[in-house]
Amino acid sequence: MSENLKLYEHFRAVPDIAKKPINAGRLKGMTDISPMWRIKSLTEEFGACGFGWVAPIVKTWLDEANGEIVIGIEIELKVCRNGVWSLGITGIGGSKLKAKEKDGYFVDDDAYKKAYTDALSVACKALGFGACVYEDSDPTKYEAGKIGKGTGRSKGSQKEQGSILALETKGKTKWQIANEMIKGSKYTLASLEKWQEKQFGEVKPINKLTDEEFALMVEVIQNSIGG
Repeated sequence: MSENLKLYEHFRAVPDIAKKPINAGRLKGMTDISPMWRIKSLTEEFGACGFGWVAPIVKTWLDEANGEIVIGIEIELKVCRNGVWSLGITGIGGSKLKAKEKDGYFVDDDAYKKAYTDALSVACKALGFGACVYEDSDPTKYEAGKIGKGTGRSKGSQKEQGSILALETKGKTKWQIANEMIKGSKYTLASLEKWQEKQFGEVKPINKLTDEEFALMVEVIQNSIGG
C-alpha cells in the first residue's frame, strides 16, 4: 500500500454501528454516518480535540430564498501527526435555520450545530473518512440532489432539466442542492464561481441563478462525480 494512502485506507471503512439507513423523506434509501464516529476516529488517531486535532470556524453566512433561511459554515480542520500540524483542511456545511412547513415557518435552534457537523464531515472526507459509504455501491444522502445519473435525463434541453430539478429537489434552495452535490464531486464552491465566470461571464450567488443556469451547473457537477 502506498504510504500516502495509509490514512485514507485506515478511515475508509465505517462500522455498521455508525451507519444508519434513512427510511423516510426525500433522502429515503440513503445512508447517514454518525458524527460521533468521526470524532472518535480523529481522537484515536491524532489525540484529544484541541491537542491532536482542531476544527475552528472560519466564517458563517446566511442564504435566504422564498422565505427560508440556510446557515452556511466554513471550518478548517487541522490534525497533528508525529508532532507536525497539518495545513487546514476546508469543510463547508449548511443547514436550514428557518424552514417553511405546512403549518407555517419553523426556526431550528440546532441549525448552527448541524451546519458545523456537516462541515466537519466534509473536511473528514478529504482524509478518507467513510470512503466506502460514498462509493456508488452504497449511495449516501449527498446523491439525493442528482439528476438521474444513467437515466438519460441529462440529455434533455436545459429547460427540461430545470423542470426536472424543480420536481426532484422541492423544498431545497439552489445553494443547498449545490452544496450537497459537490461533496461527491471534484468541485468546491470556489471552483464553481470560476466555472460561472467562464460559462456565463459573471459570478452570481447560487440562489440567484436562473433555473436553466442552475440546471446546467447541476449537470456539470453530476458529470464530474466519479470522474
